[in-house]
Amino acid sequence: MADQELLLAFGKRIRELRSQRGLSQEQLADETGFHRTYIGMVERGERNLSLSNVSVFASVFELSLAELFDLEVTNP
Repeated sequence: MADQELLLAFGKRIRELRSQRGLSQEQLADETGFHRTYIGMVERGERNLSLSNVSVFASVFELSLAELFDLEVTNP
């Protein structure tokens, strides 16, 4: 899987989880401690997150890392 495809799939997953919980990007930023613009960049697949930042998202969404990484990606 290409890096960009992975980043886009992860960003889509974060956006879906945020939307399901009725959170704005600003509200998610408040809960994670990340800047609002960082949330947008993650959702657009523009940021390559560290594992510790991924863990913060998992914690806020009350998911295990495995559950958070349940991504819909196509394999070439």
